[in-house]
Amino acid sequence: MDSGARAATWRRSAVENRSASQQAAAKAVTSVRAGSSPPMISHSHTVPLLSPAAAAGGDGDEEQRRRRRVLSKDGRSNVMMAHVSGRRALYLRDLWTTFLDMRWRYKFFLFCATFAGTWFLFGLLWYLLAATHGDLADLTAASEHTPCVTEVRTLTGAFLFSLESQTTIGYGSRVITEECPAAIVLLIFQLVVTMVMEIFITGTFLAKVARPKKRGETVKFSRHAVVSTQEGRPCLMVRVANMRKSLLLGCQVTGKLLQTWPSEEGAALRLDQRNVSFRVDTSSDSPFLIIPLTFYHVIDDGSPLRAWAAQGQKCTPADFELLVILSATVEPTSATCQVRTSYLPDEILWGYEFPPVMSLSTSGAYVANFAFFDKVAKAKRQPADAEKTPRPERRRDGGAPSLRISNV
Repeated sequence: MDSGARAATWRRSAVENRSASQQAAAKAVTSVRAGSSPPMISHSHTVPLLSPAAAAGGDGDEEQRRRRRVLSKDGRSNVMMAHVSGRRALYLRDLWTTFLDMRWRYKFFLFCATFAGTWFLFGLLWYLLAATHGDLADLTAASEHTPCVTEVRTLTGAFLFSLESQTTIGYGSRVITEECPAAIVLLIFQLVVTMVMEIFITGTFLAKVARPKKRGETVKFSRHAVVSTQEGRPCLMVRVANMRKSLLLGCQVTGKLLQTWPSEEGAALRLDQRNVSFRVDTSSDSPFLIIPLTFYHVIDDGSPLRAWAAQGQKCTPADFELLVILSATVEPTSATCQVRTSYLPDEILWGYEFPPVMSLSTSGAYVANFAFFDKVAKAKRQPADAEKTPRPERRRDGGAPSLRISNV
C-alpha cells in the first residue's frame, strides 16, 4: 500500500474515532441550565473522550504520541540531533554551557572525579620530584641529605602531601624545604591550577542553582486549550498562573503553530512555523500576572488556525502543534525567564470553556482555587464556523475592535 493510501486510511479512521468521541462527550456532559454554574469535568474524564485511538492502542500509541511532539508539555525539546560531525569538539569549546546543561548526577560525579584526579596527578609529580632528587632512599638520622619535601618517601606520602597542599590543611609533618627550588615552582603551579578549577566548578554550581529555569517551573499552564465563542467570534484560550508571591514583570505570551508537511517522496518532513498572537482582555502588552489569567487568540481571517477551525467539530485531527511561550523578568533577580508548553490537536477542546477559579473568602481576601485550574466545562454556545463568522466592526478611531473576556 502506497503512502497516499495509508494516509487516506488514517484520516478515515481518525474521523470515525472523533465522531465516536463526540457522541460519548455529548452523553457524558450534562447541559447547562440558564443561571446555573457550568459543570466541572476533570482531566481524568476528558482524556478517554479526546483520545479514543490512544486508549484503544495502548501504551505504544501513547508513547508514539509523546515522541511526535516538538516540545514536551513541560517545555523541553524533543528534537534529536543526529549525524552532527564534531559535536564533542563543539561542546568542549563551550565548556560553560556544557557544564550548565549537565545533569546534577553527572555534575557531582565530575566534581568528585576532578578533585580526586588532581590530587593524584600532582601526587605523582611530587613523587617523581622526590625520586629525581634522591629523597626515596633510606636515609639515616646522621645523613646530611636534605629532601625537597620531608616525610615524602612513598607514593602514598606524595598523594597525602598533594591533598594537604591543595586543601590548605597542612598537618605539619610534610614540609617543603629550601633545598629544592623545583618544589617551590611545582607548589605554585598546583595552587594556581586548582584555584582556577575551583572557581570554574563553583561558578557552574551557583549558576545552575540560580537559573531562571527553576523560577519558570512555578508558572503553570492549563493542561488543555479550549475554543469557545466570545463576542460572536471563536477564540482559542489558554489559562496561565503564577504560583509564587513574587511577580513576573513584562509578561509576553506568544504562540507558534508548527505544521509538518511531507515531501513528494514521503520520506522527509518540512516544518512550517506561523505566529499566533495572544492577548488578555483588551490589552496585548505586559499583562499583570498576579492572578490566573486566560490568554486568548481570536480565530479570524488572519489566524493560522482559521482553516482548522472552519471545519468545526467535523474536522479531522490535523498534524500540527501549538507552542505557547511566556517570557517575563523575574522580580527578585531581574533575570529573563521563559516558560513553554505545547498543545496537540486532541488537546484543544472544541466547544469548552474554563470555569472560574477566583472567589472571595469570608475575610474578604481573593482566593485562587487551583482545584479547578485544569478543569473545563461545556460551553453554553458552540463556536461558530470561522468562515461564517461576521467580521468585527472597526472602531471609528481606526483601532482594533474591542473584545473583553473573563480572566478568571
